[in-house]
Amino acid sequence: MRELALHILDIAENSISAGANKIKITVNENCANDLLSIIIEDNGKGMDEATAARISDPFLTSRTTRKVGLGIPFFKAAAEACDGDFNIESKLGVGTTVQADFKHSHIDRMPLGDISSTLQTLLLGTPDVNWVFEYQVDSDSFVFDDKPIKETLDGVPLTEPAVIRYIREMIDQGIQDVHKKASIQIEPRL
Repeated sequence: MRELALHILDIAENSISAGANKIKITVNENCANDLLSIIIEDNGKGMDEATAARISDPFLTSRTTRKVGLGIPFFKAAAEACDGDFNIESKLGVGTTVQADFKHSHIDRMPLGDISSTLQTLLLGTPDVNWVFEYQVDSDSFVFDDKPIKETLDGVPLTEPAVIRYIREMIDQGIQDVHKKASIQIEPRL
């Protein structure tokens, strides 16, 4: 994968497969500590301790279409290659939290990529899931929660062009505002 947004998409799809109806994605750029953290939390079916301990094994997968699962091992390898860390916490019947930390300035760190498109793909593809996205840069943050939007729309589909445009602009503007407050450059989209 060429950008971290694609890793986020892959891990979020795992959460959907685990039956989650609420998924929170947090991207935290801590410039003072030279750290980029990505956290995906869900309320899906979770895993027992033995499965969670083996989850980064590429030969462990719940998919029936292939015998290997490379998303989590690749995400872990990407974090560790950038002087970072990777952690999974899961509790059966409660949910799972995946966290990848990267040295922000590491030369091999992938760009974040098009996070807005990733979020839109998830939101439009799974409208029954409550999506929460938090983007933090140092002490400033932007939070997007689709629940109030869905309540306001009162049955109007998220796939309406005006709604799609509104959500995209809201996410893009929120990210830009956080970057302006923190006075750091936004990574170019690939």
